[in-house]
Amino acid sequence: MRKRIYLLAFTIVSFTNLNAQQFISKATIEYEVKANIKKTMGNNTFEEMLKESLPTFKTGYYNFTFANNKSVYKFDHWDAGPKMPEFLRKSDEENVWYFDHNTGKFNMQKNVYGSNFNVEDTMPTLQWKLTNENRVIAGFNCRKAVAKIFDSVYVFAFYTDEIMISGGPCSINGLPGMILGVTIPRLYTSWIATKVMVNKVDESIIKPVAVKKNYTMKNLKSTIDERTKDWYSEGDDANEVKQQKSRFEWTTLL
Repeated sequence: MRKRIYLLAFTIVSFTNLNAQQFISKATIEYEVKANIKKTMGNNTFEEMLKESLPTFKTGYYNFTFANNKSVYKFDHWDAGPKMPEFLRKSDEENVWYFDHNTGKFNMQKNVYGSNFNVEDTMPTLQWKLTNENRVIAGFNCRKAVAKIFDSVYVFAFYTDEIMISGGPCSINGLPGMILGVTIPRLYTSWIATKVMVNKVDESIIKPVAVKKNYTMKNLKSTIDERTKDWYSEGDDANEVKQQKSRFEWTTLL
């Protein structure tokens, strides 16, 4: 008799947990994106002076909107802190990522030196390694995964399988569920979902930016290499310049 009671109690608890679990196929997810801008800047005289007038962190909010296995990710607003100079915020405000997970294609608009470059290519793939670490983000149970981008840059992500799209902020994707948290230490940047909104999703915005000419990722990388080849000046620290160029390239291609 006691065994039957335990079995019944276990069945009820299991059924309750199953019904409580959400499986979301359409929503808008807000991310807080925080970057330590002082650590990404160089150490020449001008930049050291500039650092004194800037806050340590640049904090913006982005929206990831998805439905029908398609998504768009773009800037929404800045936090209420000091206003950033235009050269530190223009690219954030102009950049747009669109993914069609049904076809494996993506479109990306990136602002580089004040000019918008539009990319159309196959979705980037990352080789993820799952871990046993877990945390709760925006009310969802998430599991940690680790991957590398650009051969040597580590990405630490937390994803939930309760949101039914294999997406994430920027071009970070490929896990069996939605990525709600990301940290890239070498870019001094983190992305954390603050809320998931399932009502009144505006599906009309889920589309690529309409342009006449699209680059491939390879074309964009070549353009970046060309535009940064003269970044070295006499007296500059060669190693520091190399790191600056690498961070600029990684951020642009991400």
